[in-house]
Amino acid sequence: MSDDVHAALYERALKLAPAGVNSPVRAWKSVGGTPRYIKRAAGAYMYGEGGERWVDYCMAWGPNILGHAPPAVVDAVAEAAADGLAFGAVTRGEIELAERILVGYPFFDRARLVCTGTEAVLTALRLARAKTGRTRILKFAGCYHGHGDSMLVKAGSGLVTFGIGDSAGVSAATAAETIVAPLDDESAIDAAFAQFGDDIAAAIIEPVPANNGLLVQRPEWHRHLRAACTKHGALLIHDEVITGFRFGYGGAGRLLRDDHGAPAIGVEPDLVTLGKIVGGGMPVAAVIGPAAILDQLAPAGPVYQAGTMAGNPVAVAAGNATLAALGDGTVYAHLAALGAVFDEAVAALVVALPGAPAWVRVGPVVWPWLGEGEPPRTDAAIPSSVRGPFGRAHARLLAEGIHLPPSAFEVGFFSAAHTVAQVRELAAAFAGAIAGGA
Repeated sequence: MSDDVHAALYERALKLAPAGVNSPVRAWKSVGGTPRYIKRAAGAYMYGEGGERWVDYCMAWGPNILGHAPPAVVDAVAEAAADGLAFGAVTRGEIELAERILVGYPFFDRARLVCTGTEAVLTALRLARAKTGRTRILKFAGCYHGHGDSMLVKAGSGLVTFGIGDSAGVSAATAAETIVAPLDDESAIDAAFAQFGDDIAAAIIEPVPANNGLLVQRPEWHRHLRAACTKHGALLIHDEVITGFRFGYGGAGRLLRDDHGAPAIGVEPDLVTLGKIVGGGMPVAAVIGPAAILDQLAPAGPVYQAGTMAGNPVAVAAGNATLAALGDGTVYAHLAALGAVFDEAVAALVVALPGAPAWVRVGPVVWPWLGEGEPPRTDAAIPSSVRGPFGRAHARLLAEGIHLPPSAFEVGFFSAAHTVAQVRELAAAFAGAIAGGA
């Protein structure tokens, strides 16, 4: 009966929106079946229009590090909304959110709030071009930086290539300004800068690539990229829309440093783009960096960027409440404990169940590895054959009350609302589904 509710809603949606959705992965094309319509959510749970309840590991694709509808955030949003939904003017909340963000990135002193990660990346790229007077951008295959034209490119044949439009409507001229190189290959970085170095404005990278599997890079590779950018006068942009404030109060640079916060490998970006967690479930994103670069933005400088809803008071209230809750480290300690328990459960199941999957985990970000051998560090190492087993497991777990992202290539998230029992259940249920040929 509940399936009928979702099917009926999807039929209505198909008559109104392209493929019935407002963002592609929500159509469930990767896993099959009918998308589930969500009525409400609280803590670790989502509730469907058909009366279902699922433990959710998608967490709105990452913003909900505190879980769904955390009371402190909901109260802050309600209070802000009661005072007005939008002003198109400056507010105290914008100042407070910028201050909270920059505490986590003490080597920066400016923040520009925007609404989406895509907008943050577009702004960072424009700043890089203005700062350097160059036009080309170096990106890496397997990383996603939003749906701006210059970032919707894929690699052509060869080690380092001009970008090829990965979407209809991206002009060849725009795509050609983006250079695409593989991850995990220092020689590709060298080749890119040897051929195009005089015209590379910036290299952009997810410090922990998490948009096409969880492709953990070697610290040496990150160090090599930083050195190449410095040598050739290009900026290094860390796209931390997913990773920002995920592993601790600050950026993924924490993972690239020693326990005392010293630059263990010398990786420090010139600009960072943020989203997801800094909005606490509301549309807030940011570009942060030094004054020498950020003060090029209008009206302080010649680089134009504006937005009616940038710094929206209701959205900013959610961001402030979320970062305030993260400030004392309690949430991160809980997430670390969940991760340790999950690792133990996965390791035991891999031994006990032939065919049980390994999982890649970085902090509270997890991804089931269904291929052979060691987990991959490049997108090319992920076989398309993982789609079928994952799709079948996704359907089985959904029936058992567990909601995973509807794609074999998307990562899942633990939140402050998840429990030790729940993450153990996830490990066991997924292993059983895969090993049993679900």
